[in-house]
Amino acid sequence: MTIAILGAGAIGQLIAHQLANANVAPLLLVKPDQATSSNNQATPFVIEQPELQQRQQHQFDVINTGDYLTATILPDIELLIVTLKAYQVVPAVSALLPKLSAQCHILLLHNGIGSHLELEPHLDGLGLSLGTTSQGALRLGPRLIRHTGEGMSQFGHYCGPELSSELRQLLLKAIPNSSWVEKIMPALWQKLAVNAVINPLTALNNIPNGALTAARYQPQIDAILQELQQVAWLENIHLDSDKLASTVRQVMVLTAENFSSMHQDVLHKRRTEIDYINGYLVKRAAAHKLALPVNQQLVSQINRLSPAAA
Repeated sequence: MTIAILGAGAIGQLIAHQLANANVAPLLLVKPDQATSSNNQATPFVIEQPELQQRQQHQFDVINTGDYLTATILPDIELLIVTLKAYQVVPAVSALLPKLSAQCHILLLHNGIGSHLELEPHLDGLGLSLGTTSQGALRLGPRLIRHTGEGMSQFGHYCGPELSSELRQLLLKAIPNSSWVEKIMPALWQKLAVNAVINPLTALNNIPNGALTAARYQPQIDAILQELQQVAWLENIHLDSDKLASTVRQVMVLTAENFSSMHQDVLHKRRTEIDYINGYLVKRAAAHKLALPVNQQLVSQINRLSPAAA
């Protein structure tokens, strides 16, 4: 069977190593600048695992997006795992769709929510699943990552034909602490809550995740989560408020020394995923004629710091 990963960032490479350990080395689909960097096909991908005090390396076949038209293996892909930034998903997958077979299944695995709604009209009958992971990985180089934290992963069906039992079992075997859930949207909304609090607040205050446990941030955190739950209820997503607040705080504590991805994007003047996190909340609220002043302010503040998003 052929599994491909679209996006060879930290999480994409982490999933690739985990699949390789299950004896299925995936195909990596990357941007031309990643494929033609100082590393070449003969250079292995390496993962540092401090918790095990070891390094592993694997060889993966790499195809850059500029070679889609001539790549003959693309129609053989049975599962395409997408680990791009949320705003990259629709253009990247849309460019790839003409080369995929009608039997290919797509799994979106990225921060934020919303790309599935944008992508669905273009699928032409392909199956789509969604996932979320709290595993931690840090990209140290084009082909070098460090595993920075264990975490849970959840996957579930969204639309079209369902993922085959064989591929589902392989995925769950390869990825530690993973499960297939009957309803994936509540799990995504729980991750959305974590991201909606930690990402913008750490970026705007230039602090690591753990600093948000300070009492002075609590009123803003409560306001963000209160607005999120208003929208969730309108979207028929049922979340327990106490459990949600507890989960968000737990992530702050467990990742206390980490800097969020949005903090890093703002620091390096890159486009952020705010439009698929707090921005998604604002957009869905507007569909229900509801205003979210706290989340809207966060979106505006982050976008002013992110020139690429303008």
